[in-house]
Amino acid sequence: MRQATQGDRVRVHYTGTLDTGTQFDSSREGEPMEVNIGEGRLIKPFEDALHGMGEGDAKQIAIQPEDAYGVKLDAMIHVVTREQLPPSIDIHIGMALEATDPNGNPVNFRVAKIDGDNISLDANHPLAGQVLTFDIELVGFIDEAA
Repeated sequence: MRQATQGDRVRVHYTGTLDTGTQFDSSREGEPMEVNIGEGRLIKPFEDALHGMGEGDAKQIAIQPEDAYGVKLDAMIHVVTREQLPPSIDIHIGMALEATDPNGNPVNFRVAKIDGDNISLDANHPLAGQVLTFDIELVGFIDEAA
């Protein structure tokens, strides 16, 4: 049976969950994801897990925060006052906001806490600090000649 190696193009179904059991992503409701093994578009441990898998093989992997989206950094949480934000925005916890840094680059924030007039904006990736568990199934290989 053919086993996936560096440079192979494969189709993969996956479901990603957190330690709480909350599902954060899945391909199961649609088409399998196409992956070029070795291209580096995916979290490295996810891509590494595909090595040696054959068509129809399935496995579960757990990826630690430092190997995924990093640990949650307190320095990435910024407290602003309500008056520093546009008055037309109806602020609520979990809301995504975008600002620009001093160099004009976009920075994404999530409203993490509202304490009176103080609003905590978190620039950490939403999955930072989380152990990510993936159920992976290699659906098939994509041959270049096809």
